[in-house]
Amino acid sequence: MKLKGILQVALLLPLAAPYAAEKLDALAEPRVVQEAKGYNSWPMIQALGDKLVCVYSRGSGHTIGEDARAVYARTSTDGGKTWTPETVVANTPGYGEVEVGKGLDATGAMLLWVRRIGKDSKHDLYRTTDGVTFALVATPKLAVTPVQITDVFAVPTVGLMALWFAGNYGDNGPCHSWGTLTSSDNGATWKQTAIEPGLTKAQWPTEPAAVYLGDGKLLAIGRTETGAAQFQMVSTDYGKTWKRSPTNIGDVQASTPSLILDAETGLVSNYYYQRGKAGLLRRRVVAPDRVFSQPLDWPASEPVAAGSQITFDAGNANATALKGTHYVAFYSGKAPDTAIIVAVLPAPSRSNGR
Repeated sequence: MKLKGILQVALLLPLAAPYAAEKLDALAEPRVVQEAKGYNSWPMIQALGDKLVCVYSRGSGHTIGEDARAVYARTSTDGGKTWTPETVVANTPGYGEVEVGKGLDATGAMLLWVRRIGKDSKHDLYRTTDGVTFALVATPKLAVTPVQITDVFAVPTVGLMALWFAGNYGDNGPCHSWGTLTSSDNGATWKQTAIEPGLTKAQWPTEPAAVYLGDGKLLAIGRTETGAAQFQMVSTDYGKTWKRSPTNIGDVQASTPSLILDAETGLVSNYYYQRGKAGLLRRRVVAPDRVFSQPLDWPASEPVAAGSQITFDAGNANATALKGTHYVAFYSGKAPDTAIIVAVLPAPSRSNGR
C-alpha cells in the first residue's frame, strides 16, 4: 500500500478512548521523503544552512544487523515538498548500518552517528557540509558498547555532547545503563561517562534527546521500554551529574522523543509517536522552567500527524527547526514496505508555552 493510502486509512480508523475526541480531521498530510520498496526506517532530519537533510536506512524488514541494510540521504530546499536523488551514506560489506543520531559541529557542518553491526558493533561518526557527501570523522573505542548514541548538541565549557544507552532489552537484572559522550575537539575524539550503570529495564531511559537551556542546565527526555511514561533527566552542572525522574507523559508506546528548543520563545517542543492503535505523532510544548523541577507537570499533548496503526512499523520521530518551522521525520507503513515521511508544523508561539 502506498503512503497516501496508508495515511488515509489511519485517519479513518476509529481510535480507542480517550483519544477519540481529538480533532484529527485538521491534521496536515505529511510529505514523502522516500517510499521505495523495502523497509525504509528510523530517520534523522537536520537543518543544514537553508536546506533539510533527511537520513534513513533501508533493509528487508525490522532488522538492524542484516548486510542488506544501508544508510541513505536526501536533501530538500523547498520545505520537504521535493527531494534530491538518494545518495549512499554508508554501506559497509558484512554490516547492517542504521543512523542513530545527528547534530551540528562547531563550524555548522552536520554530524551523523551511524551504528554498524556485523561481526562486532561500532558507532561511526560522519560529517557533511552539503547533505550529499559524508566523510568518516571517527570510530571511537568505547569501554561500554552503546545500543545507540543519540543526537549531538553543543554545551558551553564542554564542547559537543551526545547521550548514549546500553543494555539488552531483557528483564534479566540490573545490566542497563546510560551516559554522556563529550568531545572538546569538534568530534575527532570522544570521552565516555556512565551516568547510571546497573539499571533494571524499568529504570532504563532509552533513545534520549536533550537540549541545553543555559546557565549550565540541560533537559533530556528518554523513552521507556516498559510502557509507563517517558523519563526526564536534568542537569545543573553542564552535564556532569544528572537527576532522572518519571514524567506524566503517558500517551506513549515505545515512543522515541525528539526535542527542539526555540531560541526566540524559549519554549521546548517534545515530539514523539504514539505507536499501536493510536498511530499518532504528538507534541507537548512547555516553558522549561515549569517542568525542570516538576517533571509531572508537562502540559497535555496535541496530535500533529497520523501514520499507520501498527506498533513497530511506524514511529521514531526526529525533529529539526528551520526558519520558524518544525520538521518532524518518522516512518510509517506495514512490513516489508514502509516509507519515510516528514510532518511540517509552524513553531509554537509564546501562547503555547503553558
